[in-house]
Amino acid sequence: MTLQQLEYIIALNKTRHFVQAAESAGVTQPTLSMMIQKLEDELDVKIFDRSRHPIEVTPIGKKVIDLAQSTVCQIGRIKEVVSNEKGNLTGNFNIAVIPTVAPYLLPQFFVHFNKKYPDLSFKVSEMHTSVLEKKLVLGEIDMAIASTPLNNPLILEIPLYYEKFVAYISPDDELYSCSELNSNDLRIENLWILEEGHCFRSQVFNFCKLSPASNIYEAGSIDTLIKIVDENGGYTVIPELHTNSLSENQKKNLRMLVNPKPVREISLIIHQDFIREGQLNAVAETIKQIIPLHMLDQRLKKFAIKI
Repeated sequence: MTLQQLEYIIALNKTRHFVQAAESAGVTQPTLSMMIQKLEDELDVKIFDRSRHPIEVTPIGKKVIDLAQSTVCQIGRIKEVVSNEKGNLTGNFNIAVIPTVAPYLLPQFFVHFNKKYPDLSFKVSEMHTSVLEKKLVLGEIDMAIASTPLNNPLILEIPLYYEKFVAYISPDDELYSCSELNSNDLRIENLWILEEGHCFRSQVFNFCKLSPASNIYEAGSIDTLIKIVDENGGYTVIPELHTNSLSENQKKNLRMLVNPKPVREISLIIHQDFIREGQLNAVAETIKQIIPLHMLDQRLKKFAIKI
């Protein structure tokens, strides 16, 4: 029994597909199949039921895989401890960011991260929450930045910061005369909102206690919503960090939302088996350099992340 074989059965358990598992493990499909078969022969059990499509894990196989995951996790922790003790932070990782956060984090993130952690390489992708959640569970990405909670038992959530929602109103709209707006009093008429797939859309409907209707106008980005309001009137709701990109004249169109003050939690999320604490803290420390201090989670201000 080898560590490599344990990693292979973990990969196959995640994908339930030999070709995909082999690709994720960086080996050929025949090699992966042969190594898993050797492990089954050595243990004299069937870990996978290959007669099913997609393949399924046998009852005893589930127990073996659970122990394999624990073993691989502990070995990874040993390597992580040694690496941290030596002061080495190397490797690569894949990270996903939801579209309503990416514009405010990524431009500065690349600058700060590459300067402080030159030996760490990463790939960043924009994804809707439903997509990145699935990819995280399957191990196709290593971590993600998204609005939480997700209420997924396989995912750990580490709060990074809390962001208010702000109304952006056309001077031609009757709401413009208000100094602030009661969140519960917002109306569906003339509301411009993000298209389906954005969690930000659902959050706006929830805190405003609104229901989608046929006369809602949808857009693909926050920037587009702003431009639509400027040209066509009405109003929209935008995240606090977007206000920094507005012109001084556009900022006159902002109104605070109260009763309640809507806020979204933005977290760094990982699979429950994630072990690369150093990389996790590198990402968190970089974000702390970008987000205003008053928005940061209090624990993140004081402590490093421990997993």
